[in-house]
Amino acid sequence: MSVWTQCSSELLAKLISQFCTEGLLEPVDNRLELGAVSYVFEATRGGFGSWRVDPTSIRRTTAGILGNDESEIATDPIRFFVDAADVLGVDGSTVAGYVAELTSTLAADVRMASTALPAAELLELHHTRLEGHLTGHPLLVANKGRLGFSAADSEQYAPEARTPLHLVWLAVRRGLAEFRGTPDLSEHSVIARELDPETIAAFRAQLDDPDAYVWLPCHPWQLDHVIRTQWARELATGEIVVLGESPDEYLPTQSIRTMVNISNPSRYQVKLPLKILNTSVYRGIPEHCTLAAPMITQWLRGLWSRDETFQQLGTELLGEVASVTVPHPELSTHPGIPYQWTETLGVIWRDPVDPRLQAGETVWPLAAVLHPGFASAAIARSGTNAETWLAHLLSTLLRPLLHLLHHYGITVNPHGENLAVICSPTGLPTRLVIKDLVDDINLSTDPIVARGPEPDSHTRVLPRKPWPILRQYVVDALLLGVLNPLAAHHLIPEETFWGVVRGEVHRYTEKHPEYTARLAATALTAESFLRYPLNGYRLTLGYTDLDTRPPIPVTGTIPNPLHTVQSVYLEMILPTE
Repeated sequence: MSVWTQCSSELLAKLISQFCTEGLLEPVDNRLELGAVSYVFEATRGGFGSWRVDPTSIRRTTAGILGNDESEIATDPIRFFVDAADVLGVDGSTVAGYVAELTSTLAADVRMASTALPAAELLELHHTRLEGHLTGHPLLVANKGRLGFSAADSEQYAPEARTPLHLVWLAVRRGLAEFRGTPDLSEHSVIARELDPETIAAFRAQLDDPDAYVWLPCHPWQLDHVIRTQWARELATGEIVVLGESPDEYLPTQSIRTMVNISNPSRYQVKLPLKILNTSVYRGIPEHCTLAAPMITQWLRGLWSRDETFQQLGTELLGEVASVTVPHPELSTHPGIPYQWTETLGVIWRDPVDPRLQAGETVWPLAAVLHPGFASAAIARSGTNAETWLAHLLSTLLRPLLHLLHHYGITVNPHGENLAVICSPTGLPTRLVIKDLVDDINLSTDPIVARGPEPDSHTRVLPRKPWPILRQYVVDALLLGVLNPLAAHHLIPEETFWGVVRGEVHRYTEKHPEYTARLAATALTAESFLRYPLNGYRLTLGYTDLDTRPPIPVTGTIPNPLHTVQSVYLEMILPTE
């Protein structure tokens, strides 16, 4: 079987699995009737009512010209989606757009598979290099759509290209651009940290009055495709000046728009806008995020510094410490402009993780645990067994997140890109890293004394949500988005796996009777959860230009595996709190 056919078959199985899990398609006896075409397959069921289709089992059947059925092995996700379009109720424009995303995703999967490293070798990679080997969002099928990138762009700028790039620095006339930072940072201090003195001197020499400008980096693709076109007037008048490339090399993370410095990992991570459509939204940076990021970071830092639990657990917060906001002078003031046109220029600088590591510690993005073979290799490296290693991983993830949710009424979006796991010198997961704050922080509608005065009390930036909705971020991003696919690896029996998760919830409940009402409201061991269909959302949105990012609609409920299992408490080798 060719690499293309293998990747195509796996993507088809994922497509059927996720569409059935979300209730978009409803098989009967593992058979889908799609008008003149039907598909049959073998599948098992996992947590949350999920379907797990065997890629080698899928067959497509059509009526032959003599009236007899013709059946063949099916490996093509694009053909399947077009076959299913009428049943799905998808219009032609959406069919075409989604086929483009599926095709791009499949091409990327093939590139990755063709250059894949053994899992044991991935463990040796620095976390900045590891990102380019990870396979993408576990639930979204078309997770590498990247509409806007050409084939050459993907080979140069996509994470799996693993090709270092240089950022281009711009100077934007003060008044058009605004710098903000945490109290310990100034514009000059950020620039001095990010650029060497020779580069700073060369850039300053290009400007008559260097401090009349705010400096910021820009992605080279964005410069070519957006800045030189949409901002041509400002370039012509000198309100924006292209200073040139900085010498440091960067690699993109899984999010594509966040860059990590591989020349000097102690320098900031850089989050930049990219006017491409990927995983349902354009990857710009909203103005309210760049403006609020340092303020939100400073507030959270204060909570962290006073919190004994976070100190004991060693939980790290990668703050978004500085930013530059550049609203378009015309489009940003006119109502109804599609957001892809108003989020094209700006930057958020984020703390790097490397300076937070202690002697002998290593770190990897949580998404790595879902990479085929990675967890098994990590367990073997640790010299312990799967039960012990997973007990450490689950406690490392859940204890700080349960505390953040129930003590403060705060949740992040804890999916595989937004969390990282720090391991001890022996390879056991011990500490959690939380990042991507301003875009994903949500607060309880109930006021919480422990939160203190909220930083956006006057102009709301952080969404306020009731407890049952607040808990969905933990449910959808972590339980469904990471732990359920990890449970499917069968490192330990699934019932034991979910029992360990329930044990962590029970442990927190027993330890904190003062939060009984909040725990009852979040109800993490309830019989069911609301279902938010990520793939259905992509199809519902279609490909028309929108001026906002609409919320994902609820479509029924899903069963909760934590409701039926008994709590399990596995042996821990090292204390984690």
